[in-house]
Amino acid sequence: MADSEHPRLILHNFLPLDLCKELEFIHKSCCTVGYRPNVFSTTLSHLIATNCAHFIMPIIPIRERLREKAEEYFGCQYELFVEFTGLISWCRGASIGWHSDDNRPYLKQRDFAAVCYLNSYDADFKGGIFHFKDGEPADIVPMTGITEGERITLTLWFSRDASYDEDPKLISSLSQDLLGVAESKLHSYIPVPGSINMYWFPPDKASSFSSGFDIRCGRLCVLGFDIYPFQKTFHLSESESSYNLLEFLSGPLLIARESKMFEPQFLNIMHALQMVQFYLWKFSNLKTKVGGTSPNITTTSQTQKTEIDHLKSVFLKDLQLAERFFGHSKPIKDMEYEFDWDTFSAAVLEWECYVLKLQKELVLHLPHWKTNQSIFFVELGDLED
Repeated sequence: MADSEHPRLILHNFLPLDLCKELEFIHKSCCTVGYRPNVFSTTLSHLIATNCAHFIMPIIPIRERLREKAEEYFGCQYELFVEFTGLISWCRGASIGWHSDDNRPYLKQRDFAAVCYLNSYDADFKGGIFHFKDGEPADIVPMTGITEGERITLTLWFSRDASYDEDPKLISSLSQDLLGVAESKLHSYIPVPGSINMYWFPPDKASSFSSGFDIRCGRLCVLGFDIYPFQKTFHLSESESSYNLLEFLSGPLLIARESKMFEPQFLNIMHALQMVQFYLWKFSNLKTKVGGTSPNITTTSQTQKTEIDHLKSVFLKDLQLAERFFGHSKPIKDMEYEFDWDTFSAAVLEWECYVLKLQKELVLHLPHWKTNQSIFFVELGDLED
C-alpha cells in the first residue's frame, strides 16, 4: 500500500503459468467485441449464454481467491460482492489506465477492483503499461512469461451493495442452461455462437459489414487456418445480410491449412476456433499422445481454394487490421513449422475430454450454488498442479 488515500495491493506470481494459459485459451476462444474501442471481452454471463458455461469453472476459484485477498488486505471480510468478472484483452490503440469514476454516477457502487495480468509486457505486447491516475506506484508492468500477443487480464469489480452481486443472475442462467443439457445430451458441450454483431470489429461497421472483420475468422486466419463450407451448395455473396452471415458461421464447416483440408466437420465457427486455440495451448503435451487412426486429410482443389478466398473477402474485409490486432509473436511462429495434422487430430479428442470434465464439475457443484445463492470457492485441487 503506497498511502492511505490511494491504497493498493500488488501480488506477484499470483497464478501459475499454465493457469494463465488456460484463461488465455478461454478468452481467445470465446471473446466478443468489448465495451471500449480496441477491447475484447469474455464475461461469465456470455459464456453461459453461448453454451460454454463449463469454462467458468477455472475462473471461479481465482475470482474467490482475489476477493479473499481484497477483503483481508482492506479489512472488510465478508463485505464484498462481485459485481463483474471478465477476461479482457487490450489491442493496439486501446487506452489503458485507472480513471476516476467521479463523473459517472452509474458506477458509484464500485468500491474495489482487481486486475490479474495473464501475460507480459514487452514479451507479449508493446506499450500498454497500466497507469494509475493518482498515488504510487504510478505504473504496473505485467510479467508472467507467456509468449502471445494482446494484453490480457482477468478483471473484477467489487461492491459492498448486495443488490449488485452478479452471482444470483449467474446461478439462474446456469440452472436454465444445464436444464437444457439434461433434456438433450447430444453435443451438449458444443459452443453456440451469438449474434454476428457481437463479433464484428469495429462494432460501428456491424450494421453493413462493409469493412472490418469477424474476430473469430480473424483469429483463425492469423494462425494460418481457413474455413470452408461443409455444405458444398452454400454460397455467400459479397453483400450478404447479417442473417445469412450468421447462418453460415453457425452451421457446420471444415478448416484448411495451406493446401490441406481437415475433413472431419466442426459444428460452427466457435467449435473450430476452440479446437485451434486448444491445440496451441496443449501443443507440447499433445505431441506425446499422437498415434492411432490417421486423420482424414485431403488436398484442397483449385475450386476449394477459390471458395476459401471468397469467404476471406466476406469475413475479413480488413485482413491487415486483424493481423495488427492478433498478430502472434515469434515463438508461436516458430511452432507453426512443427504443425502436423496428427497432433491436431489428437487435440480434437483431448478437447472433448477437457470440456466434458469441466461440465461434470459444473453439474456437480450447481445444486450447492442454488441452495446457498452464492458461487463460492470451488475446491478443484491445488491451483499449482
